[in-house]
Amino acid sequence: MTHHDFEIRQKKKWPWAVAALVLVVIAGIAWFTFVHQSRAVTFGSTLKVHFEPAMAGEARLIEYVAQHIAPDYGIKLEAAGLQDPVQADRAVAEGQYAATVYQHQWWLKQVVEANKFELTATQPLFQWAFGIYSDRYRSISDLPPGAVIVVPNDGANQGQALWLLQRIGLLTLDPSIEPRTARLRDIKDNPHQWVFKELDLLTMPRALNSVDAAIGYVSQFDAGKVPRDKGILFPPAPRTFASQLVIGTRWLSDDNIIRLKKAFADPRLQQWLKQTQDPLVKGVLVPVSAE
Repeated sequence: MTHHDFEIRQKKKWPWAVAALVLVVIAGIAWFTFVHQSRAVTFGSTLKVHFEPAMAGEARLIEYVAQHIAPDYGIKLEAAGLQDPVQADRAVAEGQYAATVYQHQWWLKQVVEANKFELTATQPLFQWAFGIYSDRYRSISDLPPGAVIVVPNDGANQGQALWLLQRIGLLTLDPSIEPRTARLRDIKDNPHQWVFKELDLLTMPRALNSVDAAIGYVSQFDAGKVPRDKGILFPPAPRTFASQLVIGTRWLSDDNIIRLKKAFADPRLQQWLKQTQDPLVKGVLVPVSAE
């Protein structure tokens, strides 16, 4: 048997290990830089406050505070419109905006749980007027058995619509659930046999002529050019659905953010909401109630 000299060479693994280590270090540096920069954001004396462009009353509220209240607290406000509410919340969480005014605490809860944003609702600002509208009937008592009624398709606002109907005695919800979280499946007693359909709030005004009634925010029907006299019931808005001043959690102790909170908490804002004759605000944004 002939023997050949040979050498078994094991493939060197260290270059790959070094490369992997370098990638880990680079990723760590990038993450540290991102976190450091995001936490290093400080707000100057001019603060951008978000509103939804379709909701003109929100812009008027920010403008009122900017003109009549903010100067007394040493800050300036700039109303910033962005239609996508989730992207607006992201911008607040990342420090691009100082705050937003468009949402109640239950909508905020949904957004935070879905996106893991670090946001805090600091104080109620106003309550959105909510109403039942119809093209076909003049009062809530005129709605016939089997009427088709549209309610919001998102959980937070659908709960408000159904709770509204229970509070005025038109249906009964499952007593084992919290009323503000109610969905259509939680209706226990529907004496009028109304047929409920879900629809996005923004499309309700266009769909009003194809259903018997719709339940939603006055602001959305105003934006859709639906006359107020199409409203057949405007029940009191509950405090739990009050729109909040929402701020990025990490900046709650920032000096100018503290001034911002004080400006929006100034009692002149609630007094203005009571007295204003601005058609974009009156009957749309109402003062925060006791309950």
